[in-house]
Amino acid sequence: QVQLVESGGGLVQAGGSLRLSCAASGNIFLFNAMGWYRQAPGQRELVAHIIISGGRTTYADSVKGRFTISRDLAKNTVYLQMNSLKPEDPAVYYCNTVPVRRVDGVDYWGKGTLVTVSS
Repeated sequence: QVQLVESGGGLVQAGGSLRLSCAASGNIFLFNAMGWYRQAPGQRELVAHIIISGGRTTYADSVKGRFTISRDLAKNTVYLQMNSLKPEDPAVYYCNTVPVRRVDGVDYWGKGTLVTVSS
């Protein structure tokens, strides 16, 4: 299985920026699409995803205009640039395939990276 490792989270003031990285242990061309999800208490949201081959991107309304997803095929890495962070953005952010991979019948998730926004 290709492992996905998220990094780049942290504490930032409202209005600030963070850049998340998702490093894959293998070739991301194996996947049709990858995305960034966020998990807040009681809610999981797909905030952005990208078609690996063509690079087409899609965003949730909640982050449109503020977040940018990109991929570096040479580095097998997917990024999420988050600007103008708001108090409603804090969550654990995960990268994953779209749709979510399943291993032995169970959704497969990495450890994620925590984003905290102070007002």
